[in-house]
Amino acid sequence: MNYGHRLEFGTFITPSNQSPQAPVQLAQLSEQLGYDVVTFQDHPYQPAFLDTWTLLTWVAAQTSRVRLSANVHSIPLRTPAVLARAAASLDLLSDGRAELGLGAGGFWDAIEAMGGRRLAPGEAVQALSEAIDVIRALWDVDARGGARVGGEFYRLDGAKRGPAPKHPIPLWIGALKPRMLRLIGEKGDGWLPSLPYLEPGDLKRGNAIIDEAAREAGRDPREIRRLVNLAGRFASSRTGFLQGTSQDWVDDLLPMVVEDGVGTFIVMGDDPRTMQQFAEEVMPALREAVDDALPAGSAGERIRPAAALAARRDGIDYDGVPAALRDTAVEPGDPGYRTARGGYLRGGAPGLVLRPSTTDGVVEALAYARRHPDLPLGVRSGGHGISGRSTNDGGLVIDVGGLNGIEVLDESARLVRVGAGARWADVAAALAPHGWALSSGDYGGVGVGGLATAGGIGYLSRSHGLTIDHLRAAEVVLADGSVVRASETEHPDLFWAVRGAGGNVGIVTSFDFVADEVGDVGWGFLTQVPEDVADYLVRWGSVVENAPRDLTSFLVMGPPRNGQPAVAQSRTVVESDDPEVVVARLQEIASIAPLYDQEVTITSYAGIMQNAAATSHVATGEPLAHSGLVEHLTPEFAAAAAAALTSGAIYFFQLRAVGGAVSDVPADATAYAHRSANFSVTAMGADVRRLGEAWATLQPFFSGLYLSFETDQSPEALAAAFPPATLERLREIKDRYDPTNVFRHNFNVAPSATPAAVAG
Repeated sequence: MNYGHRLEFGTFITPSNQSPQAPVQLAQLSEQLGYDVVTFQDHPYQPAFLDTWTLLTWVAAQTSRVRLSANVHSIPLRTPAVLARAAASLDLLSDGRAELGLGAGGFWDAIEAMGGRRLAPGEAVQALSEAIDVIRALWDVDARGGARVGGEFYRLDGAKRGPAPKHPIPLWIGALKPRMLRLIGEKGDGWLPSLPYLEPGDLKRGNAIIDEAAREAGRDPREIRRLVNLAGRFASSRTGFLQGTSQDWVDDLLPMVVEDGVGTFIVMGDDPRTMQQFAEEVMPALREAVDDALPAGSAGERIRPAAALAARRDGIDYDGVPAALRDTAVEPGDPGYRTARGGYLRGGAPGLVLRPSTTDGVVEALAYARRHPDLPLGVRSGGHGISGRSTNDGGLVIDVGGLNGIEVLDESARLVRVGAGARWADVAAALAPHGWALSSGDYGGVGVGGLATAGGIGYLSRSHGLTIDHLRAAEVVLADGSVVRASETEHPDLFWAVRGAGGNVGIVTSFDFVADEVGDVGWGFLTQVPEDVADYLVRWGSVVENAPRDLTSFLVMGPPRNGQPAVAQSRTVVESDDPEVVVARLQEIASIAPLYDQEVTITSYAGIMQNAAATSHVATGEPLAHSGLVEHLTPEFAAAAAAALTSGAIYFFQLRAVGGAVSDVPADATAYAHRSANFSVTAMGADVRRLGEAWATLQPFFSGLYLSFETDQSPEALAAAFPPATLERLREIKDRYDPTNVFRHNFNVAPSATPAAVAG
């Protein structure tokens, strides 16, 4: 039978040290010829061979696409705990290109000579089973506590887990005997025999054993890929199995795919001519033959393990996911769910994450979501999501991270188009060579979509305004699935709403911004220990508010701990590359309280925004955050803030300078209406009641709030975010563009009358 796997091809190369670069060059040739995977023998006791792990690492650095594996590692000589970390490390370094082939051992005299223990057949199965448990336990970084495996041959006693591989590394097992085949069915991801050692019927018999063991273990046999190492010879006429023309090879291999379920053929030998002829004549012809012979063809079908299917949430039509989104969709039981479920600060547990990479894909994803009107719907760009709108529990998430293009439309006008899924660090890096920048929060890992539809209070706010102030047009997918362009002349009411309340009116897929000319800037990171917190806040606020607009400063404070005073950390940008100007501006802040540490540099704005890891962090908690906008840091406000910090209810307290150019924009020009505020205030805590009580003491001083930093979605919070006239206008626009309130699972402005959501 066929198991529905994508048809793949690989090479099996001897790691000879006679000419050390030869196996590397064969690996590079394999990649050039279109092979999917390159494998190497692993016989550490063979002095004529290079060490396979060293070779794998070197080849990974010399290639860019092909996947890499040993064929196979001998467990008696490769300690599984070390092997797990080596494989995960190679996978991370190679951007997810490591596979792991395992074997119980052979050539026992050589293994014993190297210090390995000879294993009896029954012991070999048990040792390999324990090795698999050890490897998987160390990769399971989401499990609580240290890793524990109580094996006879291999043990873990509270070992630290990690690192996690970049992708789920499959464990291929080289074996032929029945007990080992049963182990593959129970725990393996692939069966990897070598054709020269197979008798007629062995594949069928082996598959039957694996399949039975898989079903008994509660697994779907299709979870296990069937791979075969091939040896043969091309000739002008057939003389035997895999001994003949390219078409003869195709005829011989096709039944192995259709009847025996082989999904990967690995060509043994180091002859470049054989590798080339197989790649150019056998691979395409065999794919075409499989396309004709099987419903799923050579592309195969996505196979979710039985355990993954059991993790599905109620109320979701998983089988109805649009075909264009099926391959990238992530369910709770999928390996990618760990990083897809939530974001930087919030865990979440959605029932399905759809990841379109085009506007048409977003349209399909939204149509699918409309067929589930009772489920929460989150829309995610970068996943920073303090407010919690980009994930949920048991609902749907449309993740637009794949729409991450950055394109200069008009260099003379500094007009750029940015996809909603781009990260601000990447935007800053793309604009830097032009001498441009866009003010964009304080963390490069934030996605463009969330910030550019809410406001965008960043390190250039006082000199250049909010991010939304640079927006000239946006492509928006509306609730009914139509796609429109919003600008001052096209759907101007929608364009007004997108700038400050975009999550309520549609899914923005791209933004057209006018960037600012920004050269190198001064960057100051000052750590101070104020004796009097209230006095420090007043003086810091006065310095910032009265400084020239070229200065924008953010301040972070935590509570006093363990008898130690509170620490104030200010991060300040001075838009000047003149050291004297930068030092003079920063000195005003530095003189407020004793300096504990300082970092002052002249750098690019892009350099400041490169403060995020390439791989997004995914949290496990559900943080509480409150936001407020305040005109001035008065002594009364400062005293209340100092008391709130002392209460212990707040573990993170931040003030961001606004004012300046932000205040130049009329209050009614965008849905972000609180233009007169000079500071944005954010507090985070762990206890709803305690944080609420502390925050209530600050409420009298606020004139509004910034919705991106607010987790309270009550009517009172909504009224604080949008003044009455703004809220009334937003409701009219909501009536026009989202009358069924599809986009309600956020900081929701409900339509005037909210009918039941309808299927689209």
